[in-house]
Amino acid sequence: VCISSLSSSLFAKENLNRMSERQLNLYDRLINEPSNDWDIYYWATEAKPTPAVFENDVMAMLREFAKNKNREQRLRQPDLEYLFESPR
Repeated sequence: VCISSLSSSLFAKENLNRMSERQLNLYDRLINEPSNDWDIYYWATEAKPTPAVFENDVMAMLREFAKNKNREQRLRQPDLEYLFESPR
């Protein structure tokens, strides 16, 4: 599993159900427009500067998630059942 895919799927599980429609659109754009998934990883980990077009609150959320302040083990992608759960 690509580390970028792993991070984005775990981020999605934790955040999608509480994002506004505007944030969902920004997230959709972020994961679909860049031609290289590694770019998203580098931006989220602040290894490379985020292009202005993707610099928004969703990118800030992804950067915060990438810091993993709670030191959670993130070794595998989540099951997809979360896509069918009711919003909290």
